[in-house]
Amino acid sequence: DTNEVIEAIKSTEPRQIALAALFVAAGYFTLTFYDLFAVRAIGHSDVPYRVNALAAFTSYSIGHNVGASVFTGGAVRYRIYSAWGLNAIDVAKICFLAGLTFWLGNAAVLGLGIAYHPEAAASIDQLPPWLNRLTAFGIIIALVGYVVWVWTQPRRVGRGPWTVTLPGGPLTLLQIAIGIVDLGFCALAMYVLVPDEPNLGFVVVAVIFVSATLLGFASHSPGGLGVFDAAMLVGLWQMDREELLAGMLLFRVLYYIGPFIISVILLTFREVIIGTRLKRLQQASPPAPAEPRREAVYVRE
Repeated sequence: DTNEVIEAIKSTEPRQIALAALFVAAGYFTLTFYDLFAVRAIGHSDVPYRVNALAAFTSYSIGHNVGASVFTGGAVRYRIYSAWGLNAIDVAKICFLAGLTFWLGNAAVLGLGIAYHPEAAASIDQLPPWLNRLTAFGIIIALVGYVVWVWTQPRRVGRGPWTVTLPGGPLTLLQIAIGIVDLGFCALAMYVLVPDEPNLGFVVVAVIFVSATLLGFASHSPGGLGVFDAAMLVGLWQMDREELLAGMLLFRVLYYIGPFIISVILLTFREVIIGTRLKRLQQASPPAPAEPRREAVYVRE
């Protein structure tokens, strides 16, 4: 019922919205370390953190909303990093390492969360809890195996100039920690906005939220629109649908629409500033001297 959804939005306390906005901001702040880590990993420590932060924030917020984030986010990253001497191959490596951090964090959160509460995932995948817990243990074992694999010796993937050296064991643990913190803040923002009754606990909401996010990401629809929402409604079936939908709409405004508008403004200002600087440089530089006119000489045989 549309009217009930609107009433549920109006009845949401400003304190809840402010707290959710704070968690969203903390999540996007954590996202900046995806790029910081990736850029340092490929050997470009000369790029300052402010550039990493701008590239990460704008690429993720635009990619989340437009869809096909691998291409849209990569294009935004290239536009920013190319000004610092990075080429398309470097940007592709950054996207790969940032994506690796994202997936390692997802694997850790889902593995630990489902192992602790397998019934949470059962509401989405319709599998028995014992099978979900077994799958979760498999994810954790695979994650531990990957850490041991990169810890023993340097590992590389790709060929030629596309070769990427995977982060070693300690750095991989740092990757996992960054991913867990990022997803934790996002799940907290969602948890604050969902109905208080019935109180299912943070772990249940976090597992369903991450699962719904991954399904939306796999669909490549802008912001996972429709897929994420349907998965949340199915997973949290115990909650009032209108109140839950109201919470998801508020979350979209805070996590998707708001950052998208800010990103467009930031990129627009950046392009204006760069264009102004180039114009000033062109006006300040003296015109190139005209080349002397050369007369054609014809030689008869």
